[in-house]
Amino acid sequence: MRQALALARRAAAIGEVPVGAVLVVGAEALGEGWNQPIGACDPTAHAEIVALRAAAARIGNYRLPGSTLYVTLEPCPMCAGALVHARVARVVFGAADPRAGAAGTVFDLLRSAALNHRADVVGGMLAEECGVLLREFFRVRRLGPAAGAEPAISVG
Repeated sequence: MRQALALARRAAAIGEVPVGAVLVVGAEALGEGWNQPIGACDPTAHAEIVALRAAAARIGNYRLPGSTLYVTLEPCPMCAGALVHARVARVVFGAADPRAGAAGTVFDLLRSAALNHRADVVGGMLAEECGVLLREFFRVRRLGPAAGAEPAISVG
C-alpha cells in the first residue's frame, strides 16, 4: 500500500485526483498505475485500470488469477467491473468512497453473487493516510492558487 500511496502522490503532483494502485502476485509487482484521465484525455485511465493493463501486458493474459490489487481509494463501479473481468482474487483498499465505492460502501460489485467472479475485499488499509491525501488535494483545489494555497503533497 505504501507504493500505491507514492503513486497517488505522483498523480496529485500532475493535477490528477491522487489515487494509486499496485497489482501483485506473491511478492512480485506486475503492474502499477495512478490516476491519469485528465492528462491522457481518457475517462477510463483510473489507477486500477492502468495497473490492470500494465499487468496483463506483462504476463500476456487479460486474466489475472491469484493477484491482489492494492489501491488507495475504494474502486468505482467501472474499476470494480474490470477487476471482476480480470479475475483479480483480492482487492485491498485504503479510503472508502462514500459517493461511488463499489467494494461495499455504496455498491458491492466485487462480491456480488450475480457476477461470475467474486474477489476478497479488505478495506481500510492505511485509510487515514489515504484519506488525508485525498482531502488535502480537494481542499487545495477548492481554495485555488489565487488563495495562496499550496498543496501539502510531496512526490516520493
